Amino acid sequence: MMDLLLWGVFPYIVITIFILGHVYRYQKDQFGWTTKSSEFLEKKRLRIGSLLFHWGLLFVFGGHVLGLIIPVGFYNALGITEHMYHVIAIGFGVPAGIAAFAGILLLTYRRISVKRIKATTSASDWVALIFVLVALLSGLIATSFNVDAQGFDYRTTIAPWLRGLFIFNVQPELMQSVPIWFKIHIYCTFALYVVWPFTRLVHAFSFPLRYLRRSYVIYKKRVPTHSTKESL
Repeated sequence: MMDLLLWGVFPYIVITIFILGHVYRYQKDQFGWTTKSSEFLEKKRLRIGSLLFHWGLLFVFGGHVLGLIIPVGFYNALGITEHMYHVIAIGFGVPAGIAAFAGILLLTYRRISVKRIKATTSASDWVALIFVLVALLSGLIATSFNVDAQGFDYRTTIAPWLRGLFIFNVQPELMQSVPIWFKIHIYCTFALYVVWPFTRLVHAFSFPLRYLRRSYVIYKKRVPTHSTKESL
């Protein structure tokens, strides 16, 4: 019963909050749907931290797609053994995770150390930073416990459980043998998804497609005209 609640019911609660939260935020706070850029207050650490975080996160996300969305049978058909996959996943995933974590640490330190940025940081900004930090840290810890090539293969447990949620084929029994550090990481990401719609993280879903068909902005210099009158 507890497994059904944790791995069969609660995930749908998280997904519902995530989706409806974004709909509500877009309807009620479109002007707040922004990154709230603080670049004009400090640039150097922002540039380094942002590059590390975003590029690292991009590769982390790609690794999760390759490991959780693509079935293990696809890799078997290509002749990629579990050992080969594990070595590739660790080789690319660990540096990407470290880069993303280092980037968010630098961005957090920047917000704490620069007084002007700290003064403009809202409570939701702190929530976003803390939950992203926890999610990345728990992922790195889970990966560090699984560095051994003979480690836990999440492609045969977590992956089919996750894919099953999207087709309403709930299989909580698949999560029974999953190591605790992976379960902690999953629930840390659940917590991140719950707060996501109510923080600046919503900007991840802002795609400026309208710019592709928007007319050019033309700036004209207005030259004042002065009428002179001859004084008689």
